[in-house]
Amino acid sequence: MYYAHSTSDPSRRDWQPLADHLLGVARLAEQFGTKIGIERAAYLAGLLHDLGKYTAGFQARLAGGPRVDHATAGAAEVCSPTLRARYGSMTDLVAYVIAGHHTGLPDGTGIASLADRLETALELEPVDPVWRDEIALPEGKIALPAITPNQKRGGFQIAFLGRMLFSCLVDADFRDTEAFCAKAEGRPIDRSWPRLGDIIGALVDRFDTYMADRQRLDPGRPINQVRRDILAHVRAKAELPPGIFTLTVPTGGGKTLASLAFALDHAKRHKLARVIYAIPFTSIIEQTASIFREVLGNDVVLEHHSAIEDSNTDMREARDKLRLAMEDWAAPIVVTTNVQLFESLFANRSSRCRKLHNIAHSVIILDEAQALPLALFSPVVAVLGELARNYGVSIVLCTATQPTLGAPPFANDLNLDPARELAPDPELLAAQLRRVTIRRAGAMADEALIAAMGEVEQCLTIVNSRAHALCLFRQAVEAEYSGAIHLTTRQYAAHRSRILTEIRKRLVDNQPCRVIATSLVEAGVDLDFPRVFRAEAGLDQITQAAGRCNREGKRARNDSIVTVFSSPDSPPPAEVAQMAAAFGRMADKYPDWQSPDAIRAYFEEVYWSKGPALDKHGILDMFMLAQGGMDFKYRTAAEAFRMIETGLVPVIVPFEAEARAALDRLAVPGIPPGGIARDLQRYIVQVPPKARQKLIDAGHVVYAQRDRFGDQFAILVTDSLYGKDTGLLWEDAEYLGQEMWIL
Repeated sequence: MYYAHSTSDPSRRDWQPLADHLLGVARLAEQFGTKIGIERAAYLAGLLHDLGKYTAGFQARLAGGPRVDHATAGAAEVCSPTLRARYGSMTDLVAYVIAGHHTGLPDGTGIASLADRLETALELEPVDPVWRDEIALPEGKIALPAITPNQKRGGFQIAFLGRMLFSCLVDADFRDTEAFCAKAEGRPIDRSWPRLGDIIGALVDRFDTYMADRQRLDPGRPINQVRRDILAHVRAKAELPPGIFTLTVPTGGGKTLASLAFALDHAKRHKLARVIYAIPFTSIIEQTASIFREVLGNDVVLEHHSAIEDSNTDMREARDKLRLAMEDWAAPIVVTTNVQLFESLFANRSSRCRKLHNIAHSVIILDEAQALPLALFSPVVAVLGELARNYGVSIVLCTATQPTLGAPPFANDLNLDPARELAPDPELLAAQLRRVTIRRAGAMADEALIAAMGEVEQCLTIVNSRAHALCLFRQAVEAEYSGAIHLTTRQYAAHRSRILTEIRKRLVDNQPCRVIATSLVEAGVDLDFPRVFRAEAGLDQITQAAGRCNREGKRARNDSIVTVFSSPDSPPPAEVAQMAAAFGRMADKYPDWQSPDAIRAYFEEVYWSKGPALDKHGILDMFMLAQGGMDFKYRTAAEAFRMIETGLVPVIVPFEAEARAALDRLAVPGIPPGGIARDLQRYIVQVPPKARQKLIDAGHVVYAQRDRFGDQFAILVTDSLYGKDTGLLWEDAEYLGQEMWIL
């Protein structure tokens, strides 16, 4: 008898027979693959993925012996001349996914590649041929599914199909293993998330009730009628066939609820599996998830983001309902970040990829679509086009500043289907919802900027770096300005939430309120100032900043001024400077910078100036079809595709009871760190790696149980480095470290 998984029972009576595991995984993988048209390939991958466990070496491993490679054997078998002749070219993809189901999808060639592993397969312990008597391989060819081809990106298409196949296999493997472990340990697995199709009618009714209640409380302002008109028009478009859509609505026009309504109606009409709402900034994801829970209920919304990577969690840990759903996105409504969504679509690790098959036949809403990183823009557009073209996904690009995906180079190179606009007459909406006057002031030194802020009781100043924001705040304090407030990612999220509450109260009560912030305040943060100052940036960021000025339309447009300035004291980072230059080149051609025409011209200018840099790492060229087969660089692409390239690392600030309670649970045996990491997300500050190392060297930051968790939990222990106004001042770490020794 050969086994797949063991327990502590030496009699082996409750161990899982290997044939049972292989057949169970094959059937689950087949089920997952059916909706994509790859059920036969998924079934074959499931049957052969653990073929290497038919060895004495692996059976000894189950009893505590050394690790052995049990994945390569299945990949080698599926590449054998016999199976290649039987099944055809899909065996190449099956080999990739079997070889990578534990260590991650490999590169096709190079170091530690699929080719390397297949070449050394003969050096491994031979599998017992008894496997042929225990599992029956399917008959007949395994054809590629009927996908709509993209002539220029055929390799990318087939490689992405391989990712979907990988997702089916690893999710099935995880689930079958989870079921065995749960049964052996006598505990249930809670997978009680409802299917969207079973509850979609109730969700639409909840949405309608919520909007009716809001309308009864409506004070009758003209802007609310505009929002209702937008909502009605958008919902009427839900009957359109799935594909790519744009929702181009100025800030304050109700995009969030309108896009949710479209997604629910569209999913109901076309029997789609889930709604995925992706947000570029973690600073507003909790706000959006909270709105969705208020509208739809707490039991259907999964909020998935993580600032602390849960990389050390063993597969047998953290089996609570939330953890399971985060792994496979089984919930009907998922609110996540662009980082989670797109890095998963380009990942090679099983933990990140197992959710991919659940993205098929869904609605994806990309909030603030203009914020997609330019260095990865071409790969992002390519994967969106592929999801829409061949996996039944409807994509809504939701923003006030719509990126022009139909313009070169995307229309020709990526063959992206034309997007359909959901909003009623974006030109007219831009005019109806125009509530501010934008002025370019040229250079303003810090002294002049502080003086200008002193002339108004309430204003918002947005600059391009945390250092500049801190410097200006200190100058405002020195000038004894009342209501000076600092808002920055130096502060942890829970702290920022309280600051935002204080800002809103001051604005409503007409108290002095002079806020100095970084760009985190621009996207989705519901604030309404009479005056805004914005350091030079791209037109998209300037427009987002303008959305924090006269947001509710209560003031005259000519009295609601957004001043755009350049800062000789703090020049912008190179990336921001490039965007500002693109804005400058088209600004004189368009008198109204907030018009759709101006925004379209701006993005075309940006794309033209960036050129090949829109795929900075050459990711699209890492997936090639050649006569020798499929040479795909899965691992290399995953390492290169990083939505955030700042390289920042987290420091936990345990000043609040919830953070301290979460850290206390680290000392409790058996509690998985994954849930603790999630609880700590609202209490971290991201800092440069060198800065964190200085904090550690000076004794201001320590690791919690480093022997168990590695560098996962870095905790601030010097209270004086974190101020209620300034946040974390890591620049003082070295000085304070020396000061501690001065007597």
